[in-house]
Amino acid sequence: MKKLLLTGFVPFLDNPINPTEDIVKKLDKTTIGNYEVFGRVLPVEFAKSGKEIIKLYEDIEPDAVISLGLAAGNNRITPERIAINCNDGAVDNTGAAMKDQLINIEGPDGVFSTLPIRRFVDALQEEGLPAEISNSAGTYLCNNVMYTMLTYLQQHNKPVPSGFVHIPASHELALKNRKLPSWSSEDLIKAVTTMIGVLDEA
Repeated sequence: MKKLLLTGFVPFLDNPINPTEDIVKKLDKTTIGNYEVFGRVLPVEFAKSGKEIIKLYEDIEPDAVISLGLAAGNNRITPERIAINCNDGAVDNTGAAMKDQLINIEGPDGVFSTLPIRRFVDALQEEGLPAEISNSAGTYLCNNVMYTMLTYLQQHNKPVPSGFVHIPASHELALKNRKLPSWSSEDLIKAVTTMIGVLDEA
C-alpha cells in the first residue's frame, strides 16, 4: 500500500471555517485506491507552514503529496499548474505580512506541479463536478506550501508526485458569508477522493 500525505489549513483571515481542515481529518487513516491517506492540518503562518510540510514529508515518507487550500469565491475545483517564488498578500494568522519576498533566495522563479492535474480535471468533470486547471496559486500560504514542497523534492531528487488543489467554500462557510458560492461537504469529499483515485492511472 502506498502512502499519501494530504494537507489542509486551519481557518484564516475572515474565514471562521476552513473546509480543507475538515476534509483531511475525515480522510485521515482511510484507504483510497492504492493509497493510505495521512491527513494533516497546516498552520497559516509564513514562518511555519513550509517547514511543517517538509517535516511531515520526512516523518511519513509518502509516495505522493496533495495539498488543499480554500479559494473562497471559487465555484469549482482548481488544481494548480505552477507555484512561484514569492510571498505577498494579506497578513497570516500571526499578523505577519509579506511584500514581494522570495520564498527561497536560491530557488527557481517557478516550479510546476507534478500531479496529473489534467487527469484530475477530466475525472472530476466526468463525475459532474466543476473543475478546471488554474495557472496561478497566488502568493499567499497556498503558493508557499506548494513551492516549498516541490523545490524540496527537486533538490533531494525524489520523484514523488506533488502539488496543490484549491477548493470552493463549504455550505457551512457560506452560512457565515452569504456572498460565497459553496459546495456540500459530501461533494468536496467526493472531489478529493476522485482525484486520489486517479493518481496512478496511465
